[in-house]
Amino acid sequence: MAGSSHGHTPAAWTGVIIAFIGFCVAGAFMVMAQPLGFWAGMVIVALGGVVGAIMRAMGLGQPKENHGVAHAAAKTREPASAES
Repeated sequence: MAGSSHGHTPAAWTGVIIAFIGFCVAGAFMVMAQPLGFWAGMVIVALGGVVGAIMRAMGLGQPKENHGVAHAAAKTREPASAES
């Protein structure tokens, strides 16, 4: 996982931060027994996913050709002298 840079993009960070804020808002209003505030927080969580997807579509996410970096590194063979 360390070799694939999974999630190390502006789109991923922005989407997760917005979703985290939404979870905090929803949690606070749930403790205060305010259903409308809870659902507003859940809308913010969904907004985080939408913003992340839009940013990825704008080119701020991980490029498609980089998805197999970890798999390509795992498939390389050792030199013949190291296999013995």
